[in-house]
Amino acid sequence: MLLAAGGTAGHVEPALATADALAAAGFRPVVLGTGSGLEARLVPARGYALVTVPRVPLPRRPSVDLLTLPVRLRGALRAAVSILDREKPCAVVGFGGYAAVPAYLAARRRRVPIVVHEANARAGIANRLGARLTRDVAVANLDCGLPHARLVGIPLRPELATLDRVAGRAAARAAFGLPADGPVLWVTGGSQGARSINAAVVAAAGTLDAAGVSVLHHAGASNATQVAAQVAAYPRHVVVPYVEQMTDAYAAADVALCRAGAMTCAEQAAVGLPAAYVPLPIGNGEQRLNARPTVEAGGGLLVDDADLDAAWIEAQLLPVLADPGRIAAMGSAARRTAPADAAQALVAMVVAAVDRMGT
Repeated sequence: MLLAAGGTAGHVEPALATADALAAAGFRPVVLGTGSGLEARLVPARGYALVTVPRVPLPRRPSVDLLTLPVRLRGALRAAVSILDREKPCAVVGFGGYAAVPAYLAARRRRVPIVVHEANARAGIANRLGARLTRDVAVANLDCGLPHARLVGIPLRPELATLDRVAGRAAARAAFGLPADGPVLWVTGGSQGARSINAAVVAAAGTLDAAGVSVLHHAGASNATQVAAQVAAYPRHVVVPYVEQMTDAYAAADVALCRAGAMTCAEQAAVGLPAAYVPLPIGNGEQRLNARPTVEAGGGLLVDDADLDAAWIEAQLLPVLADPGRIAAMGSAARRTAPADAAQALVAMVVAAVDRMGT
């Protein structure tokens, strides 16, 4: 099976979770990506073969890049066709990103079944194209705008889908140097951090400390030193530049304050971690839509980036952190919004597509 994904963790992580499920079912997954995205590091680290095509961004508005797009896309398509001819996959499963478009076009040319997976609440350009070439479209949100959409959720790594946060809490907190007792707030703005979230939490650090709240603060590699200096007076405020094992962060925490990327929302819902979601204030508004099912179910809070400050944290988030019963209820509500066995459901869709082509 050829899995096309590249660029961001929101594309690569669901592809790798699907690769795990395909491998368990007896298939040989090969990941098609680029040489410069996260896939170049994440795919080999998970033990899967990575094959690459040239990176061809799709311009969203008229530009010089749009004029040269046909030439660049033809080169990526030739590379993708060559890979299909060599690997001879049963199907191409696309997750969006730079590698998906040439993969979809190559599969169409070679009459290989195509399955599209869209993790976001609003589909990207690549998957909007892919969905025109197949009726096998798996989504995490039925309102994403793709035809033939079937709700399966977002495939997650088995260790996330089966995480026992209570059993792992003591070890996870010890690993980060956090107190064993009391509530812990997990703060993250994504892999690079988020300045607005960092600033609000730094401003609220004294209030959180006085209330007995510990903070595990993923500030981002470029911000960690500055943030650590700003909160140095509070020993319960632990600042990290990056977290390699997200399961440890989820086990250590009681509540999260974070952006609302598709993977963040899916993972935290799956492990039952309540969150205050701060959608990215730029883009097409998809992050607000990603968080909406969990928030509407009672598993999270929603705050605009412009409204997030120390006063909001004190008035809205601190009461949650101080109420174990509310935390438990919100965690249960969040978990109910996460479709079970998304990876297995996607694999079943892929196998069915292959069987139909075979008949």
